[in-house]
Amino acid sequence: MTTRWLTPEEQRAWRAYVAAAGLLEDALDRQLQQQAGMPHLYYSILANLSEVPERRLRMTDLAERLTITRSRLTYAVTRLEKDGLVRREDCRWDRRGSVAVLTDEGMAVLERTAPGHVETVRATLFDRLTPEQVGQLEEICTSVVRGFQGEEAGAGPETVPWLRRSSPSCSSSP
Repeated sequence: MTTRWLTPEEQRAWRAYVAAAGLLEDALDRQLQQQAGMPHLYYSILANLSEVPERRLRMTDLAERLTITRSRLTYAVTRLEKDGLVRREDCRWDRRGSVAVLTDEGMAVLERTAPGHVETVRATLFDRLTPEQVGQLEEICTSVVRGFQGEEAGAGPETVPWLRRSSPSCSSSP
């Protein structure tokens, strides 16, 4: 098998991506640790739960939305539970499943933290891009995510978690 080495243009793009992704994640983690004492992943869990009906979501669906493994999510939710920001409940229609629920305390932490987080996202990323580049960034990232999911580029929004209108919860039957 022949190795398909990166072209010089691809190598530059790859290295730029790696550098930008690392710097962005570090900036977000630093801001969230300073303001809320939590890493970016924990904030993302709270934010995703705040966006769904009844602030509750099956753990499997939450892991999919966050594009992380269920075991990594379980570890993070356990920590958020200890802090009183999230609680777990049994899923009413799937006995094997559990549901993560954003508590009122978790919502309050999110509401206090969101303005600083959004300002950091804006200052470190979006203030540096033109509107056209914002659209290109979304298109590129969505294409990469769909590639990981084995989906065709033209697949609908249901295959990309952040494009979905809502996700099912365990408060009703499937």
